[in-house]
Amino acid sequence: MAVKIFAMTHKEFDVPDNPMYIPLHVGHKQAKQDFGYLGDDTGDHISHLNCYYAELSGVYWVWKNFHDADYVGVCHYRRFLTNEDGYVFSEKQYEEILQEYDIITTKQLELPNSYHYGFGAHHKVETLDETGRIIQEKYPEYYAAFIDLVHKNKTYFGNIMVAKKQLFDEYASWLFDIFFELQKRIDLTFEDDYHKRVFGFISEFLLYVWVTVRELKSCECRVAIIGEKMETREVKEKMADFFAMKDIAGAKKYFEQCLKIRPDVLMEASDITGECKLCLQAVSTANLELESRGVCFLDKRREYQEVIRFLRKLNGIVQKVIRKELSEIDEDKAWLVRESVSDIALLAAIRIHAENKEDSEYVWDKLKK
Repeated sequence: MAVKIFAMTHKEFDVPDNPMYIPLHVGHKQAKQDFGYLGDDTGDHISHLNCYYAELSGVYWVWKNFHDADYVGVCHYRRFLTNEDGYVFSEKQYEEILQEYDIITTKQLELPNSYHYGFGAHHKVETLDETGRIIQEKYPEYYAAFIDLVHKNKTYFGNIMVAKKQLFDEYASWLFDIFFELQKRIDLTFEDDYHKRVFGFISEFLLYVWVTVRELKSCECRVAIIGEKMETREVKEKMADFFAMKDIAGAKKYFEQCLKIRPDVLMEASDITGECKLCLQAVSTANLELESRGVCFLDKRREYQEVIRFLRKLNGIVQKVIRKELSEIDEDKAWLVRESVSDIALLAAIRIHAENKEDSEYVWDKLKK
């Protein structure tokens, strides 16, 4: 048996030193830069629609053009399926798992609300509803499960999977038949590139529906996130420049623009170190301090890593008090004085981490009295 897994990418990355993985440049048809990888714009392809389909333009290419392996899969250039210990699978391990399971994919995400509610909070919910109507028309045997699951709080994510090529093709045929009809019915005008990837978002849930209805035996695995996104690195580098110049107005404007273009920048999958959230905290805190006092904490520290360490320490102190871990409270209070932490900075950290008014008041009392 042969297993080939296509690592979907739009960036240059460190390709795993294993011939089982094949980097596939999605959106290659309109890419501004070529990295020397296989592109998704040969043969029968939808590379030109990548802005709407994201990694699915690669899924389509594999379905239509690759026939040289018994088992195929898709992952991302930063996301790889792993065992419970966090190690990526070898080809032999994939083969062994696929003797027992029909498909290997991600662990189910448990959402705070229903999938329908969450989708509507970030996207046009009418698009999801129209997907359901198309399923009812074309694949009525899937409709009851779609309605049931869309109002529950679980889904797969990332469009990451490995299966027999025949089963992979069956899924792709079903998925794209639905989406090509959906594409005819919805307005493809979106406010930014993030929301354009609507088919990529919905497909994560549709894989869950498809696996459920087909009653497939699914091996659900952890996903390792390798490195950080290039876009995230660019945000951090730009914020470092603003900090060095103490340009709070510029930093605030830049971050607001980033969130409009890339609202996912603060999500854990993008901000794996949490530094983008800290940058946002830094900008908000410094802006409030300047408005109130005419000076801010960046007067004392402007180097990027200094700012990050300062906020991590401050947040850590607040979190310890919330957990009622008070053994180092005197040392922590002394640090606040020594570092000239303003009431504004402390209150900002408390608001971020305290879940309710009682916690906020408790932390304030412990650290200020």
